[in-house]
Amino acid sequence: MLIGNLGKDPDIQYIEGNIAVAKFPLATTENYRDKTGNMVSQTEWHTVVVWRGLADLAQKYLHKGSLVFVEGKLRTRNWEDKDKNRRSSTEIVADGLVMLDKRKENNDGTAADNHANEAGNYPDAGYDNNNQATNIAKDDLPF
Repeated sequence: MLIGNLGKDPDIQYIEGNIAVAKFPLATTENYRDKTGNMVSQTEWHTVVVWRGLADLAQKYLHKGSLVFVEGKLRTRNWEDKDKNRRSSTEIVADGLVMLDKRKENNDGTAADNHANEAGNYPDAGYDNNNQATNIAKDDLPF
């Protein structure tokens, strides 16, 4: 589980079978005081990968600087580069994400719905059969 800001807009690609996969860098920052009492800020960068419906939601609603909560598992991949050097990469394969940015206001002063926030771990939640956004109250969820 991580909370951080996107370093750039999600990069979405479609693999065989028209399956969406999006990737974006996520910065998490830890603030603490060192032995002398000075504040120290330490930022760590993570690569987050989201699939299918979450990838589409990420592309639609997330942008550079967005504050998100990401939940998933670590995956490490190993390969050889063109110079035969062994390389590895550890990514977070997210199976849930929640937008933590404040709701934007419409021109009429009312709050705009944040459907990606409502979708959470359920990529199809928040959409009707015509893929139109719908309101889902947290009280309507079965858990």
